[in-house]
Amino acid sequence: MTTTEKKYQILKRQMPWRNAFYYQKSEVLYQLTYVFCQRFLPAHGDRTVDQMVQAARSGKQNIIEGTEDGETSTEMHVKLLNVARSSLQELREDYRDYLSSRMLPVWEPSHPRYQSMQEFCKEHNKMEDYQAFFQKWTDEEMANTALTLCYQTDAMLNKTLLRMEKEFVEHGGIKERMHQARTNYRKAQDEELASLRQEVPALRAEVARLRALLEENGIKY
Repeated sequence: MTTTEKKYQILKRQMPWRNAFYYQKSEVLYQLTYVFCQRFLPAHGDRTVDQMVQAARSGKQNIIEGTEDGETSTEMHVKLLNVARSSLQELREDYRDYLSSRMLPVWEPSHPRYQSMQEFCKEHNKMEDYQAFFQKWTDEEMANTALTLCYQTDAMLNKTLLRMEKEFVEHGGIKERMHQARTNYRKAQDEELASLRQEVPALRAEVARLRALLEENGIKY
């Protein structure tokens, strides 16, 4: 983007949502949750299935919608990312409840697999990094991986929201950008007009000089 384009920019350019690590992790969470529910929860008669799948989907979809809306509305972007956080927090509690109700451990820092799980989830964001394990992991492994992804995604979203808050305080939203764009345009027009006005006396003097030169040489014009 050129300097001139930046001066008149109104829409806020967003990083494509597919490139955001927190979106990629939320997509993994949705697919992992779908398979988890198919494998380990009853197909009928358990509302937890719908709740977990919908919470995982809501996290993913609100990131998409928030990023798209963020070009015109910082307020809507913040609101929808917070909805995504709430959905993933709800999903996190469902996984914790699953483990607790079946007397399965939540992998705390003292657990022998805790550190390797943390590092794997931190370093891997895309679906292809996880999909091969969906039919191999036990319910304990899948639930603890999902918990880790929930925590890491939430931390990323929170960091993004803090950055957006700082940007909004310093630069404002679309109203401020529209005002600044109009101000920059008017300023550019005023500067161009002032420059033209400064050129007028010099041009008149040059015309007078050329007329005098023509008269000296007996040339009619």
